[in-house]
This record gives sequence, structure tokens and C-alpha cells, in this order.
Amino acid sequence: MSESKSIILGAAGTTLSSDEIAFFRDERPWGFILFARNIADTAQVLDLVGAMRDCVGRPDAPVFIDQEGGRVQRFRKPLAPDYPPASALGALYGHDRDAGLRAAWLMSRLHAFDLLKYGVNADCLPVLDVPVEGAHDVIGNRAYGKNPAIVSAMGRAAMDGLVAGGVLPVIKHIPGHGRAFADSHHNLPVVHASVEELRAHDFPPFAALADAPMAMTAHVVYTALDADRPATTSPTIVADIIRGELGFDGLLMSDDVSMKALSGDFGARTDAILAAGCDVVLHCNGVMDEMRAVAARTSILEGEALRRADRALEGLGARDDADEATIRTEFASMFEAVA
Repeated sequence: MSESKSIILGAAGTTLSSDEIAFFRDERPWGFILFARNIADTAQVLDLVGAMRDCVGRPDAPVFIDQEGGRVQRFRKPLAPDYPPASALGALYGHDRDAGLRAAWLMSRLHAFDLLKYGVNADCLPVLDVPVEGAHDVIGNRAYGKNPAIVSAMGRAAMDGLVAGGVLPVIKHIPGHGRAFADSHHNLPVVHASVEELRAHDFPPFAALADAPMAMTAHVVYTALDADRPATTSPTIVADIIRGELGFDGLLMSDDVSMKALSGDFGARTDAILAAGCDVVLHCNGVMDEMRAVAARTSILEGEALRRADRALEGLGARDDADEATIRTEFASMFEAVA
């Protein structure tokens, strides 16, 4: 198998340009990520995903997507049903715990059915952030609720549903984006909560799902942990909190390196992410100049990062024998608005 670089990259449109093909062949990213701009119809997505994997010579190369339900859902009708947001599942849990957990599992299992039809084998789900009152709506109804125990239980059910369907889950945004009063796509959120508050409210879901194969970092400064750097670029938070206190030993990927929460040029951002201890740098927007700058500062996956990457991919081959129609009928009985 050819060596891979410690990057996940996007593409600009619905097909790969000749420049993108040459670039991906030369740089050999470990994985790719799709957004709505990359999706037109079934045949087109299958061709695009196949072309991405052909470039790196790995038929099992992970292809990621944000398919949560609610407002963060890249595949939509007619390519996939419109699913409810996590908050709706959490509300169901509030009325009937077992029904809520079952709904979370069913929806993830349906995501797996949907995604594998298009060759997509990794979903950036579940969201384990626990919002507080007044926090920015960037998380909002993407969260299962404001109780860390409920978020932990629902997150586990959602992750198990993806795994049962042979899709790689990614827990996010470690160690917690729920307190952020700014959108890290546009600004750098700064959280002033004490360590005790973080341990009581923000950390528990990530500790509960520390066995997840992959996690995505939060572009958030926690002044009680590292007053100068967001979690994504903080060696202290990665080593002491994510790897240490929370016990996460899966593949750690950054949130999107192009988000405005990070400072410096793309080379400096990439250096800081890898120096902090992240295994893989994520770049999403498909802008070639930016991708070249990121790729120039990343190296081949090796050592512990390669071990974690290989271990994550081990779960892709196995799936249960669930019947899609039966699963859809059961889920629709819980959420009649879902087609």
C-alpha cells in the first residue's frame, strides 16, 4: 500500500480538475471530505469518490462528510432523506429514554445506508458538545441536549449505529465546543470556565466515548487550560487533556484549518496543528493554493499516527445484516416527518 500524508482534503467541485488529479497523486492525502458543492447526483458522486481513491491508489481511503441531520446535512433529497436535528432526538429521550437511544442508533444506521451508496465511508458524527445557556448557535440544535449524561448516552448510540453500518464515526469537537460564545468558522472563541466546570459539564461525553476511532478538535481557547492557544494547536490540551485525562487514543484530526479561528498563514497553522500532537490536518474548502501550502508542511503518516489511522480503518469492513426498509419504517414511526 502506498504511503499517505497526514492530511484530509476537499475538492472544488463535482469533478476533479486535471490540477487536482495531479496534486492528489503527488501528495497522497490519507483521506478526502465532501461538501454540498461536490454533490449533484448519484453517478456523479460515485465517479468523484472513485476518482479521489484512484488518485491515492487506495480503494479503502476514507471519504468523510458531515451528515448529522438538521441543518448540517450534505446529502439531501432526493439523494437522502432530510433527517431531524440531534436536539429532536434528545427531546425524544427526555420523554422516553429507550426510545431516544433507539432513535439515535436508527438514524445513524440510516446514515450508514445512505452514505455507503455513494462510496462515503466516514461521517463526522456524533456531536458530543454540551451547550450552555447563551452560547453561540453554531452548535445549538446540533447537540443532543444540555445534560452531559444524556449527550454521552445518545452519542454512544449514534456512534454504535454508524459502526454497525460499516461507517467510520468521528466524535466532535473535543474537548467541547458547547460553551463557545463565538462561531469558530469566523472568530476564535474564548472560554473562561474553570477546570472544575469543564470537568463537570464539557468533558464527560468525550471521556465516555474515548474508545472512538477518530475525534475532531475544537478551535476554542480554554483559558484555564491554555490561555494562549486553541485546543487544536495546544500541546498541553492534546497531551494532558485529550490523550491524558480523557483517555482518547484514536486518530485525532483538526477541525478545518481554513477556519478563521486560527491565525497565521496556512503553513504556520499546519505546523502548529501537527506540533500540538494532532495526527491529521483537515482542509475543507478545495482552494488549491491553500491545499498546496498545507501539503507542503505535512509529512507521511508514521509511528503512532499511522497506528491510529490503521486501527480506525479496521472497522470499515464489518457491518450487521440490518434490513434498510425495516429500519426506515421503525424510524419513521418515531419521526413521521421523515420521508
